[in-house]
Amino acid sequence: MTLTIPDPNASIRRVRRGEIVAIGSELLLGGRLDTNSLFLARGLSAAGIEVRFKSVVGDDEADIAAALRTACGRADVVVATGGLGPTRDDRTRQAVARFTGRPLRRRAAALVAIRKRLAVWGRTPTAAQLRQALIPAGAEVLKNPIGSAPGFCLSWKRCLLVALPGVPREAEQMFAQSLVPKLSEGRSRSGHATIVHRLLHTFGLPEADIEARLAGVIHPSRGFRLGFLTSPLGVTVSLTELRSGRTALGRLERSVSAVYQRIGAYVYGEDQETMERVVGRQLAARGLTLAVAESCTGGLIGHRLTEVPGSSVYLDRVAVCYSNRAKVDMLGVPSHLMEKHGAVSAAVAGAMANGIRRRSGAGLGLSVTGIAGPGGGTVAKPVGLVFIGLDAQALRRPLVQEFCFHGDRAAIKLRASQAALNFLRQWLLSRRPTHRSHRDK
Repeated sequence: MTLTIPDPNASIRRVRRGEIVAIGSELLLGGRLDTNSLFLARGLSAAGIEVRFKSVVGDDEADIAAALRTACGRADVVVATGGLGPTRDDRTRQAVARFTGRPLRRRAAALVAIRKRLAVWGRTPTAAQLRQALIPAGAEVLKNPIGSAPGFCLSWKRCLLVALPGVPREAEQMFAQSLVPKLSEGRSRSGHATIVHRLLHTFGLPEADIEARLAGVIHPSRGFRLGFLTSPLGVTVSLTELRSGRTALGRLERSVSAVYQRIGAYVYGEDQETMERVVGRQLAARGLTLAVAESCTGGLIGHRLTEVPGSSVYLDRVAVCYSNRAKVDMLGVPSHLMEKHGAVSAAVAGAMANGIRRRSGAGLGLSVTGIAGPGGGTVAKPVGLVFIGLDAQALRRPLVQEFCFHGDRAAIKLRASQAALNFLRQWLLSRRPTHRSHRDK
């Protein structure tokens, strides 16, 4: 949700408008996700371009041409991904030539680059692969540093149209190496306003409660936008300033400070920070090691922690103890606890955390047990019930938190993993670090 209240007294320079067009029938049939739009939106915003629309179109040439024509008619910069490969369903080049009236021409530089790339791979180029060197007349060829399909960009009427491959790694590197400098140069020449953007990631408060706490503190106006994005990982507060200069930066920083004053206890990170990265930094700063025992999350916490480079410094081990027998054999959880309280209980969560800490010798033990669904719930213990345990040498007894999450199985598992890491984060904040990072909240 985005709130915007016009302010007739504010004057701003127009921000360049952007649009993303994802091309490929597989994106419409459910066989593949459009992940390119994520980094494109971030990159365009950083270059001072506000993405106003995003569209997905199949591999039909006429449909691609219509989608691009519409996008170019309302945006200053259009970035299309997909449809530049060697197969018959790759029709982006033809579609651009069709609606711009610029015929395809074989470009020598593109041809040489394709041959060199295929030679590195030990392949002889086919006629189909060489067709990738056909580029609309007047377009600038964009080199592909890791793939065979070149991209291109051209000016059509008032719009800059960019075509990138659909392979995410190729599109991302081409965008960073070839397009970002061009967009930055265009902004400097045109004098368009920049976009200053901050994301504050929270966990533990629903969206409606966050909005209520910020009411009267942050006043969206012309040139400023306040938004909220909810996911199983929490609520992200988005603050965007479309005006330029030190005054705009000052307004944004005051807005960020206002958010921290009202909900700072729930903010765990900013911008591209993740919970696992924040927790890892805090563990390293305090010289602590962690062992994790997972039941309902099935190793998801361990997976997230090990996604952070260098996590071996603080992560000792992760045990997936799914069955009752595994909890007894691997962690030493007394069987009578499960008989009396059930595997999904505060008593068992505490015993799991204590067991993994003692058997590993790590400084901290973290555990999670719950009912992820869709079946297995009862009136007393519904689907979504989760207990998280934390044990440390400094504690007289393990700490346990109880949650009841909603959503499908995947959402409950993700929420449980986020809650476990947040529980650990909050406890770590109460402990004095060996050396404190300025980014620890």
